[in-house]
Amino acid sequence: MKTTNELRKRNSWGSEDDQDEDEPERGTWASKTEFLLSCAGYAIGIGNVWRFPYLCYRNGGGAFLVPYLLMLFLCGIPLFYMESSIGQFGGTGCITMFRTSPIFKGAGFAIVVVNLICTMYYNVIISYPLLFLAMSFRKNLPWEDCGNHWNTYKCLKLGADIFGHKNESDQMELIGRTKTPADEFFNNHILQISDGIDNIGGIVWPLFTCNLVSWFIVFLCICNGVKSVGKVVYFTATFPFVILFVLLIRGVTLPGAYDGIMFYIMPKWSQLTNLKVWADAALQIFFSLGPGWGGIVNMASYNPFNNNNRLDSILVPILNCGTSIFAGFVVFSVLGFMSHQTGLPVSTVATGGPGLAFVTYPEAITMLPIPHLWAVLFFMMLYLLGMDSCFVQIEAIISSITDAYPKLRRHKRLVAFVSLFILFLGSLVFVTNGGMYILQLLDWYAASISVILICLVETIVVGWTYDGLYSAD
Repeated sequence: MKTTNELRKRNSWGSEDDQDEDEPERGTWASKTEFLLSCAGYAIGIGNVWRFPYLCYRNGGGAFLVPYLLMLFLCGIPLFYMESSIGQFGGTGCITMFRTSPIFKGAGFAIVVVNLICTMYYNVIISYPLLFLAMSFRKNLPWEDCGNHWNTYKCLKLGADIFGHKNESDQMELIGRTKTPADEFFNNHILQISDGIDNIGGIVWPLFTCNLVSWFIVFLCICNGVKSVGKVVYFTATFPFVILFVLLIRGVTLPGAYDGIMFYIMPKWSQLTNLKVWADAALQIFFSLGPGWGGIVNMASYNPFNNNNRLDSILVPILNCGTSIFAGFVVFSVLGFMSHQTGLPVSTVATGGPGLAFVTYPEAITMLPIPHLWAVLFFMMLYLLGMDSCFVQIEAIISSITDAYPKLRRHKRLVAFVSLFILFLGSLVFVTNGGMYILQLLDWYAASISVILICLVETIVVGWTYDGLYSAD
C-alpha cells in the first residue's frame, strides 16, 4: 500500500519538491488566492444572473430562501468539500482520480464526455454577449425600435402610452400577438433562427466570428495551465462584482425599482408545501456550484496536499449563493422600472434563462438614460461570468488528458490547442440557423442525470472505497 507521502508529492504553494525526474512537472497554484478566485469564477456563472432570480420569484420569493439555504448546507457544501478533498488528496485529474477504485473509472470518462459536450455549446452562449457588446457601440442600440430590416409586422415597442389604457387581460393578449424589438433582434438578427430543429440551415457568420474570438480568448487564458489561469482570474472573477454593484446602484435609484424588488423577495410561505419548490432549490444548488463536472476536483488537485480546505469549502458556496441573491436585486430593480415605464405588471416582464439576459433586460436597458453605457457594462459582465466558468471546465478536460498521459505535459500548449480546435469544430453546429434548437436539446438532456450519477459514484468511492481502503491499512 502506498503511503500518503508517496501518493502526493506537492508540499507547498508553487512547488513540487519530490517531482519524479522522468515525469514532466504538473504545476501548482502560485497562491491560495488564485485557487479561491478560480473556484469562485467557476461556481459563479451566467446562471446566477438569469436563473436564480426567476426561480426565487416563481417559487415563493423570500420563502424560497428557506429550502435554498437548507440545500446549501445539506447538499452544496458537503459535495464541494468532498470533491475538493478527493482532488487535493489524489493530486490528479478526473480520470486518474479513480485509480484507487478502478471499477469506477468510467465515471472519470463520463466527466470528460459531459464537459466536452457542454463546453461546445456553452462557449456559443457566452459569444452572444460579445455580439451584443459590439452592437452596443452603435449610435442607436439596434434593439431599441422596430425600424430595422430584421423586424416584422408583429414588432411593437413597449410603452406606457400603448398599454396604459388597457386592462391586464388585454395586455397579455396583445403581447401574445406581438414581438418586442429586443425579441426580434435576438431571434431574427443575432440567431437568424430557422422554423424548427429539422431545418438546420447554414452558418450565421456574425455568430461564427464571435464564437471563434471567444475560443481564442479562452486559449490565451489556459495555454499555460494553472500558471495562466491563476493570473487571469484576478480580473475575470472580481470585475463582474464591480459591474453588478454599479448596476445595482443604478437600478435601485430608478422609479418602480421598489415594486420590482418587493415582487422578488416578498415571501409566499404557502409555497413551502410544494415539493417542486424544494426540488428547484436542490437543482439550483447542485448545478450552480458545479459538483460532478470535474472543475472542483481539477482545481483542488493543484493544491498542496496539506492545504486546509474546510474553510474554502464553506466560503466559496456561500459566496456563490450570496451572489445569486445579490444578482436578483440587480435584475428585479430594473424589471420594476420596466414595469413602471410600460404599465405592465412585473409578473409579465419577469422571465428567466436566455430570454431574461438577451431579450427582457436589454429591452429594459433601452429605457434607461445613457443606455449604451449600461448595455456595455451588462454584456461585459455576462461574458466575464461565463468565460471563467468555461475555461475552468476546459482545463479539467486538458488536465485529465495530461494526467492520463504524463509525457504530454511537455506539450501543454499543443494539447490545449488541439483540444480547443476539436471543441471549436463541434461548436459549429450551434452557430447555424437551427443551432439554438440543438443547444436547448443538449442543455436539457446532456448533463442533468449524468452529473447526478457521477456525484453518486464519487460519494460511493469516498464513503466506501477510500474508507475501507484506509481502515484495512
